[in-house]
Amino acid sequence: MKDWKIFEGNGKPGRSEKGLLVERLPLPPWRDFSNRDQQRRESYQPPPGAVEVVNAALYLRRPILVTGQPGTGKSSLIYAVAHELELGSVLSWPINSRSTLSDGLYRYDAVARLRQAQIDRHSDGRSDRHEVAAAPRGAGAARDEEIGRFIKLGPLGTAFLPDKRPRALLIDEIDKSDVDLPNDLLHIFEEGAFEIPELQRISHQQAKIKVAITDPSGKEVSTVVEHGRVGCEAFPFVVITSNGERDLPPAFLRRCLRLDIDYPDAEQLGKIVSAHLGQTDLDALQALITAFRDRQKAGAVLATDQLLNTIFMLSQSGVASDEKRAELEAILLRELEER
Repeated sequence: MKDWKIFEGNGKPGRSEKGLLVERLPLPPWRDFSNRDQQRRESYQPPPGAVEVVNAALYLRRPILVTGQPGTGKSSLIYAVAHELELGSVLSWPINSRSTLSDGLYRYDAVARLRQAQIDRHSDGRSDRHEVAAAPRGAGAARDEEIGRFIKLGPLGTAFLPDKRPRALLIDEIDKSDVDLPNDLLHIFEEGAFEIPELQRISHQQAKIKVAITDPSGKEVSTVVEHGRVGCEAFPFVVITSNGERDLPPAFLRRCLRLDIDYPDAEQLGKIVSAHLGQTDLDALQALITAFRDRQKAGAVLATDQLLNTIFMLSQSGVASDEKRAELEAILLRELEER
């Protein structure tokens, strides 16, 4: 294309040629959401010390706390490990300020269960009093069994389901959580199990109850919980990320293996660029990579994906002039200003 710009800002509807051009635009591999997990794991370049920490965590059955600035690839680590060790799809629990331990373990929708009970009573045409009198023996147990329809395990709870092969669990940005969550996690990390009180109360009537989980394809399927307790056979491989926005409790830190990821150096950046963009002429990009790294060393808050975005855009036809290169670099390598 002669001019790389599709949107021209002139207020005129585009010609069919430009409209079709949108569908033919090249796709940055890291923005291909149809195959995102595969791209993450296959393009990952382990930072210094990562391989040793991962192996120690596997031997010791301990979670890894990965700290570092945003954009240093903290969360990508677990996708590479899960792929290489064939641990299945990664269970992801993104943390926010409202996250609690129970959110990660399971959710019981008591309102939906009550609503369903009311619908059932109306459909039977019986009042509560008549229902109790007329209900056949064993009906209460059947209703108890139905409680599983309203319980769904979260990513943390699913990770601790019994299996001979450990599951992979990402707890992302723990530093955004409420102050109590890190310490709340310690019990399940030490015990490798947790109870579901709603199921334990009826375990003498129904020892096995089906509850819902989300399978790797995103579909809701069922699994069996016995005696209201979920306990792992193999401790899951757990990666917890933190941007270092606040200090975490000492007791929590002692029970994690620590990996601090710094910005990659110029050599590592070259490997990352090649992994994402394939056969790239790194010699031609060396000046840009070096300048990018120098700005980081000087204190600029720049993420690696900003460099990838810049290289990808500069490789497109129609943006090769010095004026356009400088314009794009200014836009794509904009630093995060302290507010």
